[in-house]
Amino acid sequence: MKKGIHPEYMACTVTCACGNTFETKSTKDAMRIDICNECHPFFTGSERQVDTAGRIEKFKQRYNMK
Repeated sequence: MKKGIHPEYMACTVTCACGNTFETKSTKDAMRIDICNECHPFFTGSERQVDTAGRIEKFKQRYNMK
């Protein structure tokens, strides 16, 4: 690596809109994000499948799933 041309890599505090904070490494000293693993529906288990015109039931019926 050439000296003097790379940004400094430092500890970064990440703050989510839900209030969760955590530390990581970045070229910035602080970041604000909208969604994190504590409030995202996929990670919290509150994710739900949207059934458009009965497609899920149609699929389950076609492959004899219950």
